[in-house]
Amino acid sequence: MKLFPNKYISIEGNIGAGKTSFCQMICLDFNCKIVLEEFAQNPFLEYFYKDPTRYALTVELFFLTERQKQIQLEVSSTDLFYDFTISDYTILKSLLFARANLSAEEYKLYFKIYTALTHSLPKPDLIVYLHRDVPQVQSNIDKRGRLFETHISNEYLSKIQESYFYFFKNQTQLPVVVIDLHDQDFIHDQHIYNELKSILTKSYAPGLHHIKILNT
Repeated sequence: MKLFPNKYISIEGNIGAGKTSFCQMICLDFNCKIVLEEFAQNPFLEYFYKDPTRYALTVELFFLTERQKQIQLEVSSTDLFYDFTISDYTILKSLLFARANLSAEEYKLYFKIYTALTHSLPKPDLIVYLHRDVPQVQSNIDKRGRLFETHISNEYLSKIQESYFYFFKNQTQLPVVVIDLHDQDFIHDQHIYNELKSILTKSYAPGLHHIKILNT
């Protein structure tokens, strides 16, 4: 078996789950191309957290177009210099956040735009979801101290989590591995990190897979 049978891996999770940190650590250990979401460039994000109803459609459309452009540029083309590509998001994230944030009528419009923009984008060979309980991701958000995230509530984080889980339970085309991390610290605990790394080297059938990493 090849070291990395999955040539395009997307790391997903709630806000504050550790997606970006994990991708960065993996690319220090392996010859991979890293694609990180440029969320801070969304000029509407701060306003959305203060007034979600008013800015939801605007913020989601901006995210969608930027993600589509980045994936088209960074992932669609074959790169012979790397063994695989790892990203801290998947384009499906756009649909999940839109479902959680938009009204029914807004979502109908958004879905049409999403379908038109994303139908030809490459799909991940593997989606890995880093699951942490809402209080834990809220704690992580507080620790990193981003000013525009100060208005994120536990209720909002729960809604995002439910949107992910709804999708995972109902999709059958892509392999999705949900990893229960809770308060486990893969940044400082080498055992936890090694267990996460090993998951990336395996092939999975389409559908939902659930893994719990045990402490030593």
